[in-house]
Amino acid sequence: MVKKYSKAGIIVIASGIFIAVILFSAPSKSGSPVYIKQQQTEDVLSESAAAADAIAENNEFKKAVLPPIYLPTPEPLKAIYMTSWVAGTPSLRKDLVRFIEESEANAIVIDVKDYTGRVAFDTDNEVIIQSGAIEERIPDIQALIRELNDKGIYTIARISVFQDPYFVKIRPDLAVKTLNGGVWKDRKGITWIDVSAKEYWDYIVHLSRATHAVGFDELNFDYIRFPSDGNMKDISYDYYDEAKISKAEALEQFFAYLAREIKPLGIPLSADLFGMTASNYDDLGIGQVLERAIPYFDFVSPMVYPSHYPPSFIGLANPASHPYEVIYYSMSRAVERMVAASTTPSKLRPWIQDFDLGATYDADMIRKQKQAVYDAGLSSWMAWDPSNKYTKEAYR
Repeated sequence: MVKKYSKAGIIVIASGIFIAVILFSAPSKSGSPVYIKQQQTEDVLSESAAAADAIAENNEFKKAVLPPIYLPTPEPLKAIYMTSWVAGTPSLRKDLVRFIEESEANAIVIDVKDYTGRVAFDTDNEVIIQSGAIEERIPDIQALIRELNDKGIYTIARISVFQDPYFVKIRPDLAVKTLNGGVWKDRKGITWIDVSAKEYWDYIVHLSRATHAVGFDELNFDYIRFPSDGNMKDISYDYYDEAKISKAEALEQFFAYLAREIKPLGIPLSADLFGMTASNYDDLGIGQVLERAIPYFDFVSPMVYPSHYPPSFIGLANPASHPYEVIYYSMSRAVERMVAASTTPSKLRPWIQDFDLGATYDADMIRKQKQAVYDAGLSSWMAWDPSNKYTKEAYR
């Protein structure tokens, strides 16, 4: 069996116990993901045994891919969500890709940094490398994105921001704290980064640039907020100072920084907000206000999952059982606010739910959510199912 691996102008051909090293002219690692990770060029040339060890350790032969093509944003956009683990497993992702091809969906949202804080792909970015956050769940990420783009599928990278247990572990000084100075945890035991820790803002910018470089068509930012679920009486901040600035103002500072640093790349940016930001004018205690996000993002996505609304919302005992009413009311209010802010409502692109919580969400329940979006004057939506098992008949 013959295998080829390359790095910095070298091909190593391994067949049985024979190893040949051949010089050639090749693109850099940033131009092609085909490389030997843990050997320098001179080591390979001088010691074939070391090269063989590097080949064995690499596990996967990474195929060279064509450069990114960056699709324009479809209008309307209709997306589903995919975890990084599914995206990195060809046997699992192929069914979702086929589903998109056979349905009305034309886009996919893929985790590149989820609630764990781990980065799901390899990168040349030294800041990300030095953080140790890389957990290469999607080894062929460039090839996957190109495959999706070639099929006309728009790709959106989801980046969970201030909910980041991994970064808290390596930099607890940047974390949300307890009153006695310990690291604060929410009710799920998850730790958070202080919204005003500007050193972490730079880290997110580096991750965003690295994500753009591998070919994603859009960057989507989630958990861009202060924490909300946990012992809020035992919470303190080393960087955010509530005596000087409101939570909404602190978060808007981050939005402005993100837009200033990333928009020059020419990639669309989108933001996920709590569903009730569509109808509430306060910051919900988490810093999110619709009007403060609008200027900095190309698209804003209220997560109007009916199951997440409190009892008695617009007079409904169980909002989860009334998906049309909840979403129509919420997105109609959001449209009115966009118009009042002299902004096109088409920047609104809500998340809808395809999971059971508070009620059974069959195809009819999902269709009602989509219809509510359309009746509110909008045309785009994104569907969320954490298990990635979508109710396919709802998207014919």
